Amino acid sequence: MAFPLPEPMRLALDAAARAAEAGEVPVGAVVTRGGGVIAVAANRMRALGDPTAHAEMEAIRMALAELGTGRLDGCDLWVTLEPCAMCAGAIAHARIDRLYYGAGDEKGGAVAHGPRFFTQPTCHHRPEIYAGLGEIESAAMLRDFFAGRR
Repeated sequence: MAFPLPEPMRLALDAAARAAEAGEVPVGAVVTRGGGVIAVAANRMRALGDPTAHAEMEAIRMALAELGTGRLDGCDLWVTLEPCAMCAGAIAHARIDRLYYGAGDEKGGAVAHGPRFFTQPTCHHRPEIYAGLGEIESAAMLRDFFAGRR
């Protein structure tokens, strides 16, 4: 039996779809606290000419501005793709409580793949991690995006 995706992951997938329409790699991210949505963002690297404008980074920046704080204690991050090392570092520094992500990323991921950032002894904060939510939709969107560029 298939279960409906939680609303934050559905919002992240919608943001990823909008990113693809704009010519960006389709990744979306949502920050929540206490069940309420604080920030919704998508990749904007091309639009901003900024290699750090990953969906996670954009959502974290938006949430920090919205809350007027330097940390996101009590917040969760929902993202359609396994975060890279840069984003994993930002997640740790922001003190995000829980990370939910869709598709794994064997090439660029840093949570379950590559450096496995949160398992390193130098990582001072480790969120709870929940992988695979929306994985099928996320992976399909990424495959379709890159197939259209080959």
